[in-house]
Amino acid sequence: MSEQAEKFKVKIDNISVEVEPGTTILQAAREIGGDVTPPAMCYYSKLEGSGGKCRTCLVEVSKGSDRDERPMPKLMASCRTQVMDGMEVKNITSERVKEARAGVVEFLLMNHPLDCPICDQAGECHLQDLGYEHGAEGTRYEFERRTFKKENFGPYIQLHMTRCILCYRCTYVADQLTDSRGHGIVDRGDHAAISTYIEKAVDNDFSGNMIDVCPVGALTDKTFRFKNRVWFTKPVYAHRDCDKCCGEVTLWNRGENVLRATARKDEWGEVKDSQKDGKPGWICNTCRFDKKKTDEWTIEGPADVSRHSVINQGHHSGTFSKGEETFSKIMQGRKPKLLMDIHDVSEVNKKQ
Repeated sequence: MSEQAEKFKVKIDNISVEVEPGTTILQAAREIGGDVTPPAMCYYSKLEGSGGKCRTCLVEVSKGSDRDERPMPKLMASCRTQVMDGMEVKNITSERVKEARAGVVEFLLMNHPLDCPICDQAGECHLQDLGYEHGAEGTRYEFERRTFKKENFGPYIQLHMTRCILCYRCTYVADQLTDSRGHGIVDRGDHAAISTYIEKAVDNDFSGNMIDVCPVGALTDKTFRFKNRVWFTKPVYAHRDCDKCCGEVTLWNRGENVLRATARKDEWGEVKDSQKDGKPGWICNTCRFDKKKTDEWTIEGPADVSRHSVINQGHHSGTFSKGEETFSKIMQGRKPKLLMDIHDVSEVNKKQ
């Protein structure tokens, strides 16, 4: 038997963690969790080749390794930089990182329409969270913003390129989950955009997953557009027998109506692994767009949603007990209404 590879010891924001060789700084930070984890808009662990484009995950490497303690002179993209034994990294403890990240956010929002009040992604938008946590209160941009006309990617998906940040996630999905990719990047520089050849429809069984991986509201579900806000819906886990995919989804319900179905996501906003085979739980278009009745699904229970998320407001996924009423105990069984109802003795509402 070959000896097991020795793990590397890494310190991120003064918190130590041991990881396998070949692990990136971002993956090591995710093992620690919390605010230590840098944000990521283009990196997606389930998509091969992603990362290194948005620069939101920049960190400061204050110590290269035990063998070479020199710091790295420039801020490094944590999603692309592998750890070394004894490496020390600063994220939220570095002023350089905070300043650089604020600059990246300002750059990403420079041409963004800032149409959160009418955007279907509001409430679950990674760019919205990034701007709130790391952005400035205002903008210095005084020129006309870049705009594109809306484009249909077939009967189910609409592209709003004005919101796109060119993270390339949707192109990786098409490359790695489908037989052929019908869209990509056209033009260069400030004119670069996601598009298809002569507005050709993106037609394959797994094209809907492009909606799930989009971190902003650039790719939206046409069957859900403008129907409801996510914080008014109740997300529940459900499954069905499907011959195309794992059939494990999150249903977004309003009462008895299924407004949309999406792949299940983890705490990093990435698709969860399937309970059947442990592979990424991508779902087909049949499960996503065609099965919109609760009797077509087996409901498992409330979905796991962070208690800090606006989606979780009003219907927490855990079990909570109602607080005990103490007023009646203090006042010997008398109800508050009996003591505070002054309408019988007050003449405030008496007609003149």
